[in-house]
Amino acid sequence: MLPQFLAPFLWSADIKKVSPKVHKKMIVAQLLNYGTKSATDCLFDFYGKKEVKKVVQIIPQGQWDKKSLNFWSLVLGIKQKARKDYIK
Repeated sequence: MLPQFLAPFLWSADIKKVSPKVHKKMIVAQLLNYGTKSATDCLFDFYGKKEVKKVVQIIPQGQWDKKSLNFWSLVLGIKQKARKDYIK
């Protein structure tokens, strides 16, 4: 179960029904896009930097705030994909 303080950042779901395993992509996307420092710290503590980096690379570009994508790409050392690379 996720900590209640993350609920405002996971506004699209009922926090009591969110599974960290099943909903990992949604959790990572929303916390990195909208989360505070304490929320993102919680994310990295829970999943680890390596796992977050893997998940970030599979989140479609349309689910990102442009500034957040730029920031986390720099922090995690990820080369951003061109838009055509997401469309298959």
